[in-house]
Amino acid sequence: MTMAAIQKVLAPTRLEQALAALALPGGATVLAGGTDLAPQTEAGVRSYAARLLNIRRVEGLGGIQSAGQEIRIGATTTVNEIRRSALLAAVAPVLVEAAEHFASEQIRNAATLGGNLCNASPAGDMSPPLLVLDAAVELAHWQDDAVQTRRVPLERFFTGPGKTVKRPEELLTAVVFERPAPGFVARFRKSGPRPALEISTVSVALGARTEDGTLHAVRVAMGSVAATPLRARRVEAALEGRVPDDAAIAAAVEAAAEDAKPIDDVRASAWYRGHLVRVFIEEVLHDVRRD
Repeated sequence: MTMAAIQKVLAPTRLEQALAALALPGGATVLAGGTDLAPQTEAGVRSYAARLLNIRRVEGLGGIQSAGQEIRIGATTTVNEIRRSALLAAVAPVLVEAAEHFASEQIRNAATLGGNLCNASPAGDMSPPLLVLDAAVELAHWQDDAVQTRRVPLERFFTGPGKTVKRPEELLTAVVFERPAPGFVARFRKSGPRPALEISTVSVALGARTEDGTLHAVRVAMGSVAATPLRARRVEAALEGRVPDDAAIAAAVEAAAEDAKPIDDVRASAWYRGHLVRVFIEEVLHDVRRD
């Protein structure tokens, strides 16, 4: 369906209004930044519903807040807002680092965190750093004349390329994670044939708490090497409780080849992706060791 299929455009200012629209028969196509929606509909990958729901004006869906130990990023927060956030630079600089490598300035001004996650691309730039922060998504829907919410760990949110556990009547309202513990370090790497406006060929994020040079609570995430962004459990096990010396780094690199399950496509071969992911694991660990 083209835009001609749209019969009504809705621009609510309250979450209740937006969720009520999604609960109607036939639902609605959700529009936030449109940086994924527009090209996908033009290419015929997606189609518009009869109702187009613009959520950019919904109160409470944007912004970055800290409440106690929890950091909350609203779904309509743009990538540039993440990139420029003093709070995130202080508590989760790996997110700022990922935002720095996200597309172009113009796209970062429009693209939203919620849209990037709901697009569910295996190459989504914001997914690996959020996975190492052990983030969860908040999903809301309208039921019994009230807003109902549930939280889903981001690791369980993605089910396949372009697919998530979010139901049609649900709206992703926020991403939440606990403030990292003292000593937490994290790194992000991304590769593409161009420095900007390019989908990741491979991305890797690593996070861990360091104590006396030893790595604890290790989390490693990869993008573009499987059907969904994933936690690299074998790499994590190879590093847990170890000093990142040459032996530990070599074990992690070897484990990366078991965690990554890349495919050949028009952007890169499976062999090249497998090679890159091992290189990135080695690079981020050398960075952590230097710290």
